[in-house]
Amino acid sequence: MSAPRALRLHAQDNVMVAVDEIRPGDAPVGAPVAVERVPRGHKLATAPIAIGEPVRKFGQIIGFASTAIAPGRWVHDHNCAVTHFDRDYGFCQDARPAAILPVESQATFQGFRRAGGKAGSRNYLGILTSVNCSATVARYVAREVEKSGMLADYPNVDGVIALVHGAGCGMASNGEGFDVLARTQWGYAANPNMGGVVMIGLGCEVFQIGRMKDERGLKESDLFNTLTIQATGGTRKSIEAGVERVKAMLPLLNAAKRETLPASELVLALQCGGSDGYSGITANPALGAAVDILVGNGGTAILSETSELYGAEHLLTRRAATPAVGQKIVDLIHWWEDYAARNGGELNNNPSPGNKAGGLTTILEKSLGAAAKGGTTVLNAVYRYAEPVTAKGFVFMDTPGYDPVSATGQVAGGANVIAFTTGRGSAFGCKPTPSIKLATNSDMYRRMEEDMDINCGDVLDGVTIEQKGREIFDKILAVASGERSKSEALGYGDAEFVPWQIGAVL
Repeated sequence: MSAPRALRLHAQDNVMVAVDEIRPGDAPVGAPVAVERVPRGHKLATAPIAIGEPVRKFGQIIGFASTAIAPGRWVHDHNCAVTHFDRDYGFCQDARPAAILPVESQATFQGFRRAGGKAGSRNYLGILTSVNCSATVARYVAREVEKSGMLADYPNVDGVIALVHGAGCGMASNGEGFDVLARTQWGYAANPNMGGVVMIGLGCEVFQIGRMKDERGLKESDLFNTLTIQATGGTRKSIEAGVERVKAMLPLLNAAKRETLPASELVLALQCGGSDGYSGITANPALGAAVDILVGNGGTAILSETSELYGAEHLLTRRAATPAVGQKIVDLIHWWEDYAARNGGELNNNPSPGNKAGGLTTILEKSLGAAAKGGTTVLNAVYRYAEPVTAKGFVFMDTPGYDPVSATGQVAGGANVIAFTTGRGSAFGCKPTPSIKLATNSDMYRRMEEDMDINCGDVLDGVTIEQKGREIFDKILAVASGERSKSEALGYGDAEFVPWQIGAVL
C-alpha cells in the first residue's frame, strides 16, 4: 500500500497538511513517522515545536504551540493557540499592478445593458421592504404573481423576488445603523441584476421611503414604484396594488435582451463558507487565479469578510495601491477588535466547529487561506459595507464573516456574480445575483454534486491552480451569460437577504 499523501506548502513550514488520512506508523513522503492519527485536511508536525514557538503554514504564523509538539504529532487546537504578535504591514511593498488586456482581446459575456450604463447578469423584478411590518405583504405579492402563472408569458424575466428583512423600525433615525440600511436598500434597488423594483412600507416606520427618495434623488418611474400599507388601505388592498404594479412592469422587463458585453463590466463578489483545511490550498487560490484573469480583463473583484481577514491583513496592506488604502485595512481591523470586545466576543473565537473538524485550527490559519481568494494584483480601494463599488480591479469591502450578511453588502455594492468556495458544503444562494459554488475537496463534491458547480479538489491530484482558475473564469462568464448555477436550480436566494444590523435595537 502506498504511503498517505501530505503537503508541505512552504519551505519555512514546520507542519504538513494531510491529503489522505494518516495513521500511527505511517510515513508520508517528506514527513516523519506519525505517532498518532492525523485526519484528512489536518496538520502533522515535521519538526520539534517548543512551547510558545510559532506554528507555520503557508510560510506564515498560524498560532503558537501551547504544549511541546514532537515531530509526527497531530497539530490542532489541543496544542496550538493564538496569542498577539506584531505584523509587518509593509505598505505597498508587494503592490503589483495588473496587466490589462487590450479591449479587442478581452473576454465577453451576454448580459443586460441598463439605462444607467451598468451591466446585469440577471433580469429580476424585486419587491423590497422598508420595514419588517411590510414583509408579509411583499411575500404575498410575490406569491400571487407566481401562483397566477403570468411569468410564463415573460421568458426574459428571471423572476419576481420578495427580499424582506427584520429591521426598519425600533432604531435610531440617524447614525451608522440607519445609514447601513439605507445603503443596502438603495444598493439592491440599483443593482443591475434588478430590472425593476417595487418598494413596500407600512407608513409609520423609522426608515421612511419618502426620506430615502428625497435624500437620493429618486423619482417614481415605470420601473421604480413605492407604496405604503397605511396609505393604500390595508393588507388586502396593498397586495392587490402590488400585484398590479408588477403586472405593469413585467412587459417592460421582458423587453430587455441580452447582448455582448465586455468582461470589464463584471463585478465579482468573493465568498467562502464552511471552510476546511483544503480551502487555502485548492479552491481559494484557484479562485484567486480566476480573479487575476478577471482583473486582467478590466473587471472588478470584491474581497470581504473583515472578521475573517484577521491575522492576514498584512498580506493586503503590502498589496495596497497607496499607504492610505493600506491604512484603511488596519483601521478596519482595529474597529473590529473594539466591536467584538464591546459585544463580549473576540476575533479569535473562530473557526467554527465545522471549520475545526475540517482541519482549521485558528482564525489566523483560516484568514490566510481566505485571503488567497483575492489573487495577486494591487488592492485599489477599500469600501464601507454596502457602499457603491466604483473602482476597477481588486478591492475590499468591510463586512462581517457571516456569509448572508457579507454577500448582502457586496450585492448592494453592485456585485453581479458571486463565487463561493466551501469545504464543508455550505447551502447558499443570493438573488438577484447568481452564486457559483466551488468545492475544496473531491469527497464533499461527490456527496453534494447537485449543489456544487466546480470541484477544486482535483488540484490535489495534479490539476494546476492556473488550469483551475481558467475553468472558474470560464464558468463565471457562462453564468453571467444566463447559465443557471446549481444554487439557482435548487431555488436558493430568497432567504439570504440579510442586511447588517450594527446600531442599537430600541
